[in-house]
Amino acid sequence: MARRYSKSLGRRTHANPQASISTLDEVEAIEFIDSRDEDPFVLILDQVQDPRNLGACLRSADGAGVDLVVMPSDRSAGLTEVVRHVAAGAAESLALARARNLSRFMGKLSEIGVRLAGTSDQASESVFEADLSGPLGLVVGAEGSGLRRLTADNCDLLVNVPMTGKVDCLNVSVATGICLFEVRRQRISLTKGS
Repeated sequence: MARRYSKSLGRRTHANPQASISTLDEVEAIEFIDSRDEDPFVLILDQVQDPRNLGACLRSADGAGVDLVVMPSDRSAGLTEVVRHVAAGAAESLALARARNLSRFMGKLSEIGVRLAGTSDQASESVFEADLSGPLGLVVGAEGSGLRRLTADNCDLLVNVPMTGKVDCLNVSVATGICLFEVRRQRISLTKGS
């Protein structure tokens, strides 16, 4: 059985709202993912700076069964009370990591067999058409600007959420939720089919 990130790794519980939330460093995060018995599911947030968006992404990640959420050390929202409130307990229950060099970290994930799927409005393939099974890292970009070029270059594939209205794109937390639950749907379908 795959182990979940637990109090034994130094996490604080939601019962103490003033407790700080610990994060893994890059080495600890890779070791954690590499030790999993089941296909890992990683969410990488590339410079999500709005605390409400970060909290909503964490809440969706927890609901979709993400094993690890990775954020860059700089140009990313901190794990503030606003984030924790919006996350509704997910900030305390998820394994979280800060990466000093996101590009390098993504390279390490690739080395241990995690395929990286980035989200982009410019992608030609829909998230609903892409094969998102197996060990996967979903990479989501910042509000407005999306993925940085180097981050996108490190992805194995780029996917979009197809839009039919007049609006170009969705809020980052909404798009993240849609993509996370599409990955979850595909994983459930594979489990039922085997």
